[in-house]
Amino acid sequence: MHVADLLASKMFDVEIAAKPASASDVFPDWNVHDRFGVLVYEPLGGIGATHLIQVACALFYDCKPERRSARKIYPEIYAIHVGQWWGTHAAYDFWPSRREHLVRGDHRDVLDAINDRGITRLALPGRPARDVVHRNKEVDTALDRLATTLVYSSTGRTSDADLTIGGNDKRTEINPQRALRPVHLTEAMTARAAKSSTPIKEAEAEYRDWLRAHDGDISAEDRAEADRRRASLRENGTVRESYRFIAASEALKCL
Repeated sequence: MHVADLLASKMFDVEIAAKPASASDVFPDWNVHDRFGVLVYEPLGGIGATHLIQVACALFYDCKPERRSARKIYPEIYAIHVGQWWGTHAAYDFWPSRREHLVRGDHRDVLDAINDRGITRLALPGRPARDVVHRNKEVDTALDRLATTLVYSSTGRTSDADLTIGGNDKRTEINPQRALRPVHLTEAMTARAAKSSTPIKEAEAEYRDWLRAHDGDISAEDRAEADRRRASLRENGTVRESYRFIAASEALKCL
């Protein structure tokens, strides 16, 4: 659970409508019951929402600091892969493995997965709105719970953006680099992780097995393209991403 020790809200520079803002303005009134979810529709697509994921993690711990120390729990974040597995995002602390979920592609099943996990803050890639029909009452259930919905791009830069988040600390790029190269645990690294005073997933055999099992989710070419996209955004070791706020009712038409 390295994110608890790795990330802090102060590591992110936020602008909303071209004006300085804070991490707490990204997800207003974040509380101890909030759960963040990201929908992934393409190879390693969630990397384009890196700072949204990481701000959600930071706020998860900020609102209840004992989660970093006394309880030492993983953040309530969920990656929902749509259509197929698009490469594990577990490096961000989507862990244990139930925090990454596969939905085969039906928009009704996507909304079911959002509701089943009690998602309150949702990020989804930009997709055309459609006249979709969801199962009875599932839309009302989602609208009752969703407090923030945001559009991201797998490239890291969204058209018509009204929110930007930039990392001001090079540590904000550790998670995307580990997601890009997931089978990174050598025996020496595993031994060091096992000696950590804080239980971390990198020391777990289940985590290493999960990385190996999903190493073939996407092609080497897809992984290289995702790597190129990230590298093109990097300046002095950090990245600035952009997103767009969207009404939850509109977001549900884009599943």
